[in-house]
Amino acid sequence: MTEKSTLAIVGPTAVGKTSVAIAVAQKINGEIIGLDSRQIYKGMPIGTAQPSAEELDAIPHHLIAVREPNEMISAGDYADLVNDAMEDIRNRGKEPILCGGAGLYLDALTNGIFEESVTDYEIRERLSKEYDKNPNPLLKKLKHIDPEYAEIVHINNKKRLVRALEIFEITGKPPTAHFSNQSRYNQQEINPSFCTILLSMDRKLLEDRIRERTKMMLDNGWIVETKVLHEKFSVKKAHALDSIGYRQICQYLDGEFTLEELEEEIVIRTRQYAKRQLTWFRNRENPVEIDIEKFERVDMIADEIISVWKKLRDKRK
Repeated sequence: MTEKSTLAIVGPTAVGKTSVAIAVAQKINGEIIGLDSRQIYKGMPIGTAQPSAEELDAIPHHLIAVREPNEMISAGDYADLVNDAMEDIRNRGKEPILCGGAGLYLDALTNGIFEESVTDYEIRERLSKEYDKNPNPLLKKLKHIDPEYAEIVHINNKKRLVRALEIFEITGKPPTAHFSNQSRYNQQEINPSFCTILLSMDRKLLEDRIRERTKMMLDNGWIVETKVLHEKFSVKKAHALDSIGYRQICQYLDGEFTLEELEEEIVIRTRQYAKRQLTWFRNRENPVEIDIEKFERVDMIADEIISVWKKLRDKRK
């Protein structure tokens, strides 16, 4: 187990996970496995902030742009893909490094998927239509059946809200009941083969970075990218488009926003998402949190991460 201790570098969107993971990989002969619910899709490099060509050349990356946007991938499926990638990397004598912000996917790796994690597409479709009419009753219902889980589900997060109610209708139990059955809140039960590093920074600075990155992504062709995907798939056929940024750009293309309103709406939604990501990782994954503002250079952050990883590995011997 100690030889297979895997680094997972996580954090909110725009905190700089990719550059840090690359610096770590260069120091420990590693390869990076994406832990992102949207970067796995093809045709979405701008809006999902996939690693650049230079970054992909610097270090091999896995699970980046390998699926079509209309392909559904569950957390369990993603966990299987990650495990396969880790095995492949280790078989070649290298270190796998997970990097991303998908807390649910990391949860699937560290805690597994509850046995009754099944899907009913008819129920999902009905709940989805109800959400499109008015999401407030759905959130109110979730607060009634699972107030704890409702605390981390934002009303604009259609996918998670619908999925939570789908689970309840299928199994008769709310999500938190399933999580509790697996001792998900017992820190002693967290999979010891993962060393989870949470990158964080001052809230205002992170918001500034989100704003700057949003503008850059729009300037670099995010609207055109969305238009091409929308014409090919439509939001109904490609759930990947039903995510922050793409959803708002589709509304912009329908004339619901001006360009200035679009940019501000994406910034607001992204900022809210970043806050939820931090809450999720802090409450559920028992991470070692590193404030990246305390370091002058990326390679210094990498050295700190490697030091934490080695100490944890030695402690488990």
